[in-house]
Amino acid sequence: MNIKTRCNDIYEMLNKHYPDARCGLEFHNLYQLLVSTVLSAQATDKKVNEVTPVLFKTFPDFKSLSEADVASIEEIIKPLGFFHQKAKNLKSLSTEIQKKFNGIVPKKMESLITLSGVGRKTANIVLGTGYGIISGIVVDTHVKRLTRRFGLTRHEDAEKIETDLMQLLDKDRWIDWSHLLINHGRKVCNARKPDCTNCIIESLCMKIDI
Repeated sequence: MNIKTRCNDIYEMLNKHYPDARCGLEFHNLYQLLVSTVLSAQATDKKVNEVTPVLFKTFPDFKSLSEADVASIEEIIKPLGFFHQKAKNLKSLSTEIQKKFNGIVPKKMESLITLSGVGRKTANIVLGTGYGIISGIVVDTHVKRLTRRFGLTRHEDAEKIETDLMQLLDKDRWIDWSHLLINHGRKVCNARKPDCTNCIIESLCMKIDI
């Protein structure tokens, strides 16, 4: 079995096993999705979801966030890692969106990555989950770890891993791939102790120890 076939077979099996796999961040609009995604760097979705209700109640849109005092933002997001830098990024990106994009989250990768605190991963999440635009594949810590363990890439760099996956996966599967691997990584293929005995894709996994 070639690597491309194996990759798509893994997708199909995971998709059947996790039919409700979706973004773990809780949001109601694109403003909330973008802010939550920026906050999720070096933090779990669960932790982000604990602080965003207060953040969004205090600052309900880009305008209010752009006018906020950085210290006020920091106080709310303090439970998260790197909260000083994240607070500065949120204020800056909100100001940038207000000035450059009329308060609307841009729909293009090249525009999104110009915003403070936004890289390809964040942009892919916003475009895929928020707009349904297939622009690339989200490579977070789970996707990076499992993709290497499955033997689908040898790279450690997120963008190189994304390039490998884009060549292996059918394009209409790019958005869901990360949701499926995140679910599987949390529930079965744990970083400390993978539960290979109860893994539905055990026969397709190269079990590369990373």
